[in-house]
Amino acid sequence: MSHGFVTTKDGVEIFFKDWGPKDAQPIAFHHGWPLSSDDWDAQMLFFLGKGYRVVAHDRRGHGRSTQVSDGHDMDHYAADASAVAEHLDLRNAVHIGHSTGGGEVARYVARFGQPQGRVAKAVLVSSVPPLMVKTESNPGGTPIEVFDGFRAALAANRAQFFVDVAAGPFYGFNRAGAKISQGVIDNWWRQGMMGSAKAHYEGIKAFSETDQTEDLKAITVPTLVTQGDDDQVVPYTDASLLQAKLLKNATLKVYEGFPHGMLTTHADVINPDLLAFIKG
Repeated sequence: MSHGFVTTKDGVEIFFKDWGPKDAQPIAFHHGWPLSSDDWDAQMLFFLGKGYRVVAHDRRGHGRSTQVSDGHDMDHYAADASAVAEHLDLRNAVHIGHSTGGGEVARYVARFGQPQGRVAKAVLVSSVPPLMVKTESNPGGTPIEVFDGFRAALAANRAQFFVDVAAGPFYGFNRAGAKISQGVIDNWWRQGMMGSAKAHYEGIKAFSETDQTEDLKAITVPTLVTQGDDDQVVPYTDASLLQAKLLKNATLKVYEGFPHGMLTTHADVINPDLLAFIKG
């Protein structure tokens, strides 16, 4: 079956896509906040064309998955990802996560994927671990007031807030000389508005306040850490450099001038690099 739903232990229906030969090496994609598996179109088609089996799911409360009231936290996100991997019996898999999805991958691999022997490699793209919010032990983090601002804007006018994020910092479309794509902005908005306001509101805490230091330390599979140095959403000096330091088997690649949403805007550059890491 090329798509379907898996029901989690707490009764949530998680939507997934499963394309390509079932005996090929699987690549599983984990999307960012507040999007859906559709955000991986450019990667899924590329890797499908290279002979891989490509799998992606919509996080609970996002996309076509159930707009459930509870469980909008990293533990449930990882368990849901595991429910998909177990349902499809993915083995020797490469798990690629973008932004919040990178946190999901880190917790999934540490708690489920590695212990179950299902994971070959991992990729963290513009990802949130180890911790986004500024604390005494994380002085370089983003102040909580920034995330409170996100929550206030989402609660006041989610539709407008999502336009502003996509048209501005997410893809670097607010930079002088940026090549702006209205289609990309509209698609980000479309994906966001498919999901639940409650899931998105509570997801802000999940991606900003979850300390994933121990997850990163526990990961032993080869892991590619990659980010643009003009990421206006996740500060790359905190995220990528710390990830590479905490991981036991990391490769770090930083792209000059690339934005947070570089998988979409610079897929032509990044996809071949992902392929090289997966084959390498």
